[in-house]
Amino acid sequence: MPKTFSKLSSSTFFFHFTLLFFSATSSGSFSNILSPKKFGLKREKLTHLHFYFHDIVSSRNPTAIPVASAASTNKSHTGFGVVMMADDPLTAAPDPNSKLVGKAQGIYASAAQDEVGLLMVMNLAFMEGKYNGSSLSLLGRNTVFSRVREMPIVGGSGLFRFARGYAQAKTHTLDLKTGNAVVEYNAYVFHY
Repeated sequence: MPKTFSKLSSSTFFFHFTLLFFSATSSGSFSNILSPKKFGLKREKLTHLHFYFHDIVSSRNPTAIPVASAASTNKSHTGFGVVMMADDPLTAAPDPNSKLVGKAQGIYASAAQDEVGLLMVMNLAFMEGKYNGSSLSLLGRNTVFSRVREMPIVGGSGLFRFARGYAQAKTHTLDLKTGNAVVEYNAYVFHY
């Protein structure tokens, strides 16, 4: 009797193991490990991008407009609760008439009650030279009155596919009456 039981256990074990193995490796799985080479990904590069962000909120043709706010936003010294939609030019130099290299398209919102701290959700869409048609995705906190602000680059497209890195923003000019600003950006991006 013991010999039959051990044979049955071994064959039952083998059957269950085989069933589990093929279930786990079948094409019905929701994920697969892929080789980066299959997608043409080669050695990772580090790129430095330098440009100027022009945020125009007061003019005949603003590049950033409010799309939402709370009832208490106008009473807040930080503008807490305002949400802005932006299509801001990115240029090679601080002069707004300098070469256009891209657009910052997305949303920024006042997310702090004790300082002017923005939540930035932006696509930096480039339209010049080698990076024409490529974009970077920026998501982070921007404390406007800090000398230098650092925000993460969380992804990208085109030549910036699989991008990661950070951007440093430094106010070049800010008109406190109009709210219009020119901000210098230095972005450091790892990509393939």
